[in-house]
Amino acid sequence: MTSPILEHADSVWRGSVPPQEVPLRDLRSRGVQEVAEGVVMWPAFGNVYGIRGDGGLALFDSGNNVDAGTMHAAMRAWSDEPVRYAVFSHGHFDHVAGMEPFDGESGPRPCVIAHENVAARFTRYARTAGYNTVINQRQFGFTRMTWPTAYRQPDLTYRDQMRLSLGDVTLDMRHARGETDDATWAYLPERGVLLTGDLFIWVTPNAGNPQKVQRYPDEWAVALRKMAALSAEVLLPGHGLPIVGADRVRQALTDTADYLDSLVEQTLDMMNAGARLDEIVHAVRPPEALTRRPYLQPHYDEPEFVVRNIWRLYGGWHDGNPAHLKPAPDEVLARALADLAGGAPILATRAATAAAEGDLRLACQLAELATQADPADRKVHEIRARVYTLRVRQEDSTMSRGVYTWAAAESRSVTTGKDLLDVYHEIAGGEMWWVPPSSAAGRRSGDLEPSASEAPASEA
Repeated sequence: MTSPILEHADSVWRGSVPPQEVPLRDLRSRGVQEVAEGVVMWPAFGNVYGIRGDGGLALFDSGNNVDAGTMHAAMRAWSDEPVRYAVFSHGHFDHVAGMEPFDGESGPRPCVIAHENVAARFTRYARTAGYNTVINQRQFGFTRMTWPTAYRQPDLTYRDQMRLSLGDVTLDMRHARGETDDATWAYLPERGVLLTGDLFIWVTPNAGNPQKVQRYPDEWAVALRKMAALSAEVLLPGHGLPIVGADRVRQALTDTADYLDSLVEQTLDMMNAGARLDEIVHAVRPPEALTRRPYLQPHYDEPEFVVRNIWRLYGGWHDGNPAHLKPAPDEVLARALADLAGGAPILATRAATAAAEGDLRLACQLAELATQADPADRKVHEIRARVYTLRVRQEDSTMSRGVYTWAAAESRSVTTGKDLLDVYHEIAGGEMWWVPPSSAAGRRSGDLEPSASEAPASEA
């Protein structure tokens, strides 16, 4: 009998259910579910997989610490055999933080295996705990977020490839650089099962994250093509749903590789022709046919962020604009422009006008300059809060929405005196405080209103 999670996955592939509508809570309420012979899935923000052979059990990823107890109980309801190995697909916290319940069992604790760069990642995380706390609050709105400084260290590491045996089941593990420099993907040849980690996640590849370290889109594409050549029957991703059927698996992997290759080649072509980053960012687009794939939607990362990361990888941090090499401090430039315009309120008014006209890119830039020029002006902050709130409603990706929600909340907290994170969640929940509830209720999230008569320019 097909498991509910595989039935749902098939509906998503066929397009009858949007891929972002994964009922994780409902699927988890059923415990772990078999997704291939001897392989079960615990569906979560970061998926956890259990693999059973006649020589014991292995985990592929361990999830987060919040769900660790529930995940452990679900795995143990499936099997009480010893967990011999736990493979970390990479060092991101949502994949490595669920080992404590298994480590606490009687008998030998599991041998945790990871690529050798995972340990270096954990060291870097400890050194940047404050920064990671801030960017995760900004991106997800976590209210009680404190980035950890201690991690379950791997017991065994490898460099290029490694093979594990569970008797009748083999885990053939390979290293790749993609979203991270410490990624592991694994193939179970006896079962035809491919475990991709975050090299496949059912959205536009996370190859451009603006607040994180370097990504490697070209090497990522190479790894995807290696996986596609295996003709696996089942693909088990780091996030999202399984893909079943060799043709579907091959298509998903090769489409994603083609998507990345196109962005890389377009960017490099323009770099080689002497274009500046600004020109490239606004010119490069992924292949139109691929943008319609349900597993390549920009709900987390975005193509223009990937382009920026390609530039950073091949061209360094300077964007080609000589004025940006050693610029004046932001607030100095902002005050100069405000003086030319006639004051920060005039800049803010122009930002409101741009927003009312639908140009939210320009509106955000002008509102930011106005606030930098006069950070004590509460009316300027009110305009900034409204402009960024409208921008949130226009954006699809988690990364953009998080950054813009945080910016709106910064200014809204200045004007109201309320806690920044409380305001963050109000804005993330769709609040538009300057619009009467009856008007706001009928608006789609993409609308760029208020109209000119309602725009914050009237308060400037």
